[in-house]
Amino acid sequence: MGLRDAQRAVGRARPDDRGACRARRLRDLLHRTAGRADPRRPHERRPGVAGHRGRLHVRTREPGGRAVNSEELLAQERRLQFTRFGNDVAIELGLHLLDAAREQGLPIAISVQRNGHRLFHASLPGTSPDNDRWLERKTRVVDRFGHSSFYVGTTFREKGTTFEAESRLDQDLYAAHGGVFPVILRGTGPVGTVGVSGLPQAEDHEFVVTQLESFLNSRDA
Repeated sequence: MGLRDAQRAVGRARPDDRGACRARRLRDLLHRTAGRADPRRPHERRPGVAGHRGRLHVRTREPGGRAVNSEELLAQERRLQFTRFGNDVAIELGLHLLDAAREQGLPIAISVQRNGHRLFHASLPGTSPDNDRWLERKTRVVDRFGHSSFYVGTTFREKGTTFEAESRLDQDLYAAHGGVFPVILRGTGPVGTVGVSGLPQAEDHEFVVTQLESFLNSRDA
């Protein structure tokens, strides 16, 4: 029975014992149906982001429970910069993230791009095409604002609002959820992105930052 059929049936239910019992069952059906996410608007398939009646409830804390600060996120961008970033470096970076994700058994999709050109992509078991769509939406935020997708979302929250409410951008194309980080060339600025999708947003971001730092340190050694 569909939602509209259930609503019409509730309106026709008679107030006798049999009708009241059926009406209660129909109201239970309406309650369950109303809480389902609209299948036309996919939400990121991860515990930290849940769709319910058009509202998004996201985690804005690190896995340890500490609130994320935009200044700390900005400091990460100042610290994690490349001296060069060609195709070979992009592929090495993607493989570095892939090895770490496999080792930890993470169900994530990985993307590395330079100037809009995707140079590396991988999807591990447990992911779906929705994760690729989320990567695209988060990547557009980084390309537009020049900062990590987590930083952009956090700055809106610190102002007492949300990216969804105030950015005036198409939410089907942009998502300021953690997980995509700018590839910054020292002395030049952002030239690409590296990102993942599949975990709660703070964990997506933390994984990228941790592996990016590990990768840069290994190249300096």
